[in-house]
Amino acid sequence: MKLSQAKNILKSVEEVNFLLADGTSVPEHFHVTEVGLITKNFIDCGGTVRKETVVNFQLWDANDFDHRLKPQKLLNIIELSEKVLGIEDFEIEVEYQTKTIGKYDLDFNGKDFVLLNKQTACLAQDQCGVPADKTKVRLSEIKSESSCCTPGGSCC
Repeated sequence: MKLSQAKNILKSVEEVNFLLADGTSVPEHFHVTEVGLITKNFIDCGGTVRKETVVNFQLWDANDFDHRLKPQKLLNIIELSEKVLGIEDFEIEVEYQTKTIGKYDLDFNGKDFVLLNKQTACLAQDQCGVPADKTKVRLSEIKSESSCCTPGGSCC
């Protein structure tokens, strides 16, 4: 989800809720401790130089049980971050700690923000020897161009 999408959602909801991909709720007394800009410069395994920039939200589950972040408050934090840090309309990555700090993509299900599990991938599969995924086909689904070797086809 891009930052502009999150801002539009915050303008239309009455509560800010986050769910993990498995449906577990982030406790409603969470804090957004950071809104930032992260730029990653790297070289992939094929030798290509790459740059990735994301807007980062860090969620923290505090023992502050009376706290409840309102949509307008989060929108204000985002807008201040845009102004001060020069944040543009990048994809959002969310950090949230369960057993360890996890990084998640962000989605919205119509009611709640959803933290989607991120996956690693090879960005240079064609250069580092990773075989392409093979298409799985059932032999019963293969249709022959000629039907001479089918029962009753008189090929024998």
